[in-house]
Amino acid sequence: MPTALPVILFDDGRGQLSPLTDLRPAFDVRIGALTLLERVTLLTGRPPAGLIVPPHLEAMCREKWPDVPVNDPSKLPEHTLLVNGRWSVAESEALHECDQVGPLVDDAGELLGSHATPAEVSRFIARDFVPEDEASGYKGLTEGSRTLLRPWDARRLRDRALAIDLDLLLRLCPPSAALTAGITLIGDKGLNIAASARLYPSVVLDCESGPIVIADHAVIRPGAVISGPVYVGPYSTVLDRAVIRGNTAIGPHCKVAGEVSGTVFQGYANKAHDGFLGDSWVGEWVNLGAGTNNSNLLNTYSEIICRATPDGPNERTGETFLGAIIGDHVKTAICTRIMTGAILHTGSMFATTAPVSGTVGRFTWATDAGSRAFRFEKFVEVARAAMSRRKIEPSAAYIDRLRALHTPA
Repeated sequence: MPTALPVILFDDGRGQLSPLTDLRPAFDVRIGALTLLERVTLLTGRPPAGLIVPPHLEAMCREKWPDVPVNDPSKLPEHTLLVNGRWSVAESEALHECDQVGPLVDDAGELLGSHATPAEVSRFIARDFVPEDEASGYKGLTEGSRTLLRPWDARRLRDRALAIDLDLLLRLCPPSAALTAGITLIGDKGLNIAASARLYPSVVLDCESGPIVIADHAVIRPGAVISGPVYVGPYSTVLDRAVIRGNTAIGPHCKVAGEVSGTVFQGYANKAHDGFLGDSWVGEWVNLGAGTNNSNLLNTYSEIICRATPDGPNERTGETFLGAIIGDHVKTAICTRIMTGAILHTGSMFATTAPVSGTVGRFTWATDAGSRAFRFEKFVEVARAAMSRRKIEPSAAYIDRLRALHTPA
């Protein structure tokens, strides 16, 4: 157990993390196989004692975690361990260090964790929350930073987070189900298949370069090739003849086909057809049309420069391989091309013959006739239809948050 103290996860709203955190706090962003909240729950054997989130996420978080106090110090134990929700690579030893030594700060000056009493938590909330439009004081990639500061940090922290999570899952998951006839196993770096998962004959599992974990009720269809390190989440399907390459994490309830490399799916997303997707992050309720492809490397092999927001400054990412950051509810038409380092914000729709490039703002409706705003009523109609396919009805708090993103104050 990494800490004897109950853990409080906090999202201080710092950095510029849209679209990753438009509809979730930082500790619920999937960077590896797990979110930070999921990892802390597994490590400690209990859910967090409390959550601290920006006010605009409070109602949604109370709905998602009804048994955990949200922004309520009055319900906290006398002594707790505050853990930064942007610290996506927090692991057992580091949490233990916070517990035993006290405040832990990384090389970039970011607070990672600290002891706290309820009174200190109250002061922390009052001191550290900043409005979204004032949350840009943190610079881009900083040497030594272990926290999320910009959307492309999902790529920077991906490999370490995935390695931590796969190691944890291999240690804590029940013994792996036996391989059935017709499945080929290569390598010995680690494999765990949940008893309820279903793998068809002619599947290839390549564990030479890293482990593979296949979670409850996942389905791996005939002809699929998975090369670790890879995680396939609960109720997700890897479709026929898919090629899933290393450093990929597929969250729950996804359908994935084609060639995928180094990509993290938050969950509830569809890439159900051929096409390449590499070094990317994919939000919930995304649908990528048949033949959608992205570039994850410049022809010059140079460092990729991005803007976190459409009107923001160019920033160095520190990455040579960086595909696309695709926000929640983004849709692409057939044969869409997405250029290197594209950041597609929440609710955008693309049906253009020209490549999609750069940073595209929220709720953009892009066709060959030009770009305009996606009407909110129509967007909600489409969102409800997509979510109903997974038997999910968006709550009033969820719709309110989407409306606020569509029409900011």
